[in-house]
Amino acid sequence: MQESYTEALRWLYGTQATGVKLGLENVRRLLDALGNPHRQLVCIHVAGTNGKGSVSAMLDAVGRAAGLRTGLYTSPHLVRFNERIQVSGQPITNEEMLAELSVIREAIARSGCIPTFFEITTALGFLHFLKQRVDLAIMETGLGGRLDATNLITPLVSVLTSIDLDHQKILGDSRAKIAREKAGIIKPGVPVVSIAQIGDVQEVIDEVAASLGSPVTYTTEPVTDLQIGLAGSHQQLNAAVVRDALAVAKLDISSDALKSGLKSVFWPGRFQALGDRLTIDGAHNVAASQRLVQTWRECYAGASPTIVFGGLRDKDLDKMLAALAPIAARFFLVPVKNPRGENPASIGLPSGTPGAVFPAVQEAVEAARKLPEPTLVTGSLFLAGEVLSWMRPELGEFETSWQ
Repeated sequence: MQESYTEALRWLYGTQATGVKLGLENVRRLLDALGNPHRQLVCIHVAGTNGKGSVSAMLDAVGRAAGLRTGLYTSPHLVRFNERIQVSGQPITNEEMLAELSVIREAIARSGCIPTFFEITTALGFLHFLKQRVDLAIMETGLGGRLDATNLITPLVSVLTSIDLDHQKILGDSRAKIAREKAGIIKPGVPVVSIAQIGDVQEVIDEVAASLGSPVTYTTEPVTDLQIGLAGSHQQLNAAVVRDALAVAKLDISSDALKSGLKSVFWPGRFQALGDRLTIDGAHNVAASQRLVQTWRECYAGASPTIVFGGLRDKDLDKMLAALAPIAARFFLVPVKNPRGENPASIGLPSGTPGAVFPAVQEAVEAARKLPEPTLVTGSLFLAGEVLSWMRPELGEFETSWQ
């Protein structure tokens, strides 16, 4: 009896029980059993703490505007798994996913490896992009870089977005240690384009790049003369990184394609307006929360939103709330539909800012929308996805994921 898509997806999500296991041996064995599809792809590799999804989306949009058939691999998904693997802006279909997962499961049986959820998903991305004959695959790392499952590619250029504190228990307790993990995507002789970094982060990048003979370009001047489809002045610097990366990769991208792609880029869950009084943003660490405050002030000067907030217990939630407090009228704390979600009742509110705890994000948003202030939902991409699926049912039913 042929397996259904639902059964295949259930099997894939079931592999999350093994957790996150950084390392390349499993995914190397799996890809070898699949004929090493990643070696036949032309790639750009993107790592960083914040902004890597936006930069990846911009690279994809500009590539498409230039007439390239693009593959875009990102994580996590907001609503449905299929979002993680896209070709020319179209998510992998259920039928394609079912067929390609069948090939992968046969390869797993042959190789004898026990890959993780992310390793299987990465292999699926490589396999799909090869089958679809993409001209350019934009590969976003999942966690870190050095030991990330995507790190078996040799790209045209390695791109580093803003590096800051996040996942400290896994990647290290300082920016320099985290930078060393992210800089692990640098390959011998392959050029690097990095956003301007703080001193100790740049020192690490320079050291790693020099040891591998890889030239580094630091992007310091934002794009100010082109319209960008993503909100916030920080996206102007991300757009400049995209421009520089495409130039260093020696891809034939015209100024018209750059202009058109940056204007049309859309990246859901990142300062996304759902109606005129509700905004969702997946900021999930302190630096991203600080940037969110800056973007809010740029877009809604003088407005103090009701902030509906939920996060994961492995994040610095108290400091995130403290970063958001200067713009908040009040906080409504909610659970996140994720096994790593923090109990909202145990999250401490910043002193002087009123708040309440709600059993579900829908109830909190409904209560917030009855108030005169606008509403901002933030704290986790998983929370942003849950609201997006509720507000936009045509996107499909929300699929809970660990990672």
